[in-house]
Amino acid sequence: MNLRTGVDLIEIHRVAEAIQQHGERFLNRVFTKLEQEQCRGRIESLAARFAAKEAAAKALGCGIGDVSWLDIEIRSDEMKAPHLVLHGEGEQVAGRLGLRSFSVSLSHSRDHAIAFVVMVE
Repeated sequence: MNLRTGVDLIEIHRVAEAIQQHGERFLNRVFTKLEQEQCRGRIESLAARFAAKEAAAKALGCGIGDVSWLDIEIRSDEMKAPHLVLHGEGEQVAGRLGLRSFSVSLSHSRDHAIAFVVMVE
């Protein structure tokens, strides 16, 4: 069994500043409609998903740019647990690497959001 991991830590104020400066353009470039709906404007939730997208790109062995922000989606289930879903190029990269199972963990404090991603062959 092959494991690939990625982790990312971000200062929440950086996401807040990007939203303040770029508004809907930033939100629509980085987050799917479902992510935006599920976060309901909570900056800490958006920041955690931003970190998860970075962590997922690291686990895939590429960066954002090789895959689109929208190719990596963090969905919440009915119990509010996060799930990683890949689309487009992200899904293709995972397929080429033989990655079939994904796990994501999100957390935040007052100032920081962190995400840890595990991908399994």
